[in-house]
Amino acid sequence: MAGEDRKPAKFAPWALLSPGGLFMCAFFLAPVLTLIRTAMSSKPSRFENPEFAWDFSSFSTAFSDYGGHFGRSFLFAGAATVLAFVIGYPLAYFIAVYGGKWKDLLIGIVVIPFFTSFLIRTIAWTSILGNQSFLTDAARGIFGDEFNFLGTPMAVIGGLTYNFLPFMILPIYVALEKIDFRLTEAAEDLYATPGAGFWRVIFPLSLPGVFAGSLLVFIPAAGDFINVRFLGTPKLTTIGSVVQDQFLVQLNYPVAAALSLILMAIITVAVLVYSKLFGTEGLAT
Repeated sequence: MAGEDRKPAKFAPWALLSPGGLFMCAFFLAPVLTLIRTAMSSKPSRFENPEFAWDFSSFSTAFSDYGGHFGRSFLFAGAATVLAFVIGYPLAYFIAVYGGKWKDLLIGIVVIPFFTSFLIRTIAWTSILGNQSFLTDAARGIFGDEFNFLGTPMAVIGGLTYNFLPFMILPIYVALEKIDFRLTEAAEDLYATPGAGFWRVIFPLSLPGVFAGSLLVFIPAAGDFINVRFLGTPKLTTIGSVVQDQFLVQLNYPVAAALSLILMAIITVAVLVYSKLFGTEGLAT
């Protein structure tokens, strides 16, 4: 009987992991393997299907022709991440500390934009930043009649920040909610100023939220092509736009797959380095 009782416990972990493992194999591993196979295929003409041939020319084309697009993508994504942190942290702090009975409502306001399509939200910004908008008229009064928001890196970064800002606010809010703010009172008892109490106590304890929010903003922003399409110009094309064009317009599947794999690899390495340098493992110690 004792042996029979142990069998379910022995296989329980595998039984619990199997649904997630099957899901990852079907919807992550299989597509990645398909991308690898496609990237190493040859495609003699636009309207022929790619054939697997251990052909690595797509990777050399991706690096030689589109290296600048990778740099621009990461520059925009990094700027949007920093801007989202600068805007999102004070908002999350205000909700967590001063929200009181209005916390649920304030969090709801943060989430409400997700009730609308990502595409629709971005298109709406073309009107807000358009040539006839109030913002543009006000800016032209300062910078001159030739000033425009649309078609500039500022518009693209602003769109990325707006669209992904909730991904920064929510993790930081959750991290702040877990903090016992009586710790600041203890810091003041030890003659720390309110500013020192925040930077030495509260901010370090909220870093897990900052870490998670930064990843949730940077990763999708690096591959985004919608904001550049509607708020930028062809001169500001990012790698996401190139992948979309190669897949759906040029029908150059090998190059598109190679670009996608390179983007995944760079982001993976960047995340590992970021985790190593700025991760939160050592906070408890």
